[in-house]
Amino acid sequence: MAGGRGTRLESRVEKPLYEIGGVAMIDRVLTALEASAVGRITVAVSPNAPDTRDYLVELDCTRSLEVDGVVEPLEPVTPAKPVWVIESAGDGYVSDLGSILESNSIPISTPVLTAAADLPLLEGATVDGVLERYRRRVRARGRDGGTDGEAPSMTVCVPTALKRRLELSVDTTLESDRHLAPTGVNVVGTSNETMIARSYDHRLACNVNRRTDARVAKTYCSDRDRDGEEKEEAFR
Repeated sequence: MAGGRGTRLESRVEKPLYEIGGVAMIDRVLTALEASAVGRITVAVSPNAPDTRDYLVELDCTRSLEVDGVVEPLEPVTPAKPVWVIESAGDGYVSDLGSILESNSIPISTPVLTAAADLPLLEGATVDGVLERYRRRVRARGRDGGTDGEAPSMTVCVPTALKRRLELSVDTTLESDRHLAPTGVNVVGTSNETMIARSYDHRLACNVNRRTDARVAKTYCSDRDRDGEEKEEAFR
């Protein structure tokens, strides 16, 4: 999901294009999804973020773009994993996601994993961990006869205490539990039932909504990128 305004970040560039450690957040999230077990990646943009839309269209990995309900195919350059771009109305997360799932232009079947574009610490292993946790919980509920053949949704949350300990802002909490903050990673199922999955992973806790969050993310990304470069050099 890459169609938000990102006004709290107070940046001249759109939120998905905001760079953490010299890399746009949308690129970091795409890299994580490409390294995960998800089969296809669909990026939802909106009129709120036209530069992000243009940026994605220029990427070699882009498969198609939906504008006013019409899909315009683009020439792919052998992407590591199929990536599609779809334009939403920009009316908010819930509304945009609903319209995307109902769209017939790009086939998307539930359950589907959704991830916000402001999670620069996200990694493929983190995504796979969420997917595996979802599968285990659905299987367990199925054995207990609790799903009626329908797949529930799952909201991944972190304790607000973790975000504060990491010096991250807490702007949103669950209505049912003010001690939990949504991470921006969810699994959308076919039923109205929603499971809550609690995580203590700092990679899921780091939503970049404000400049202070960006500074925290930059520190973690710098350490991770440096470790990756050292491992690559050792491999050579």
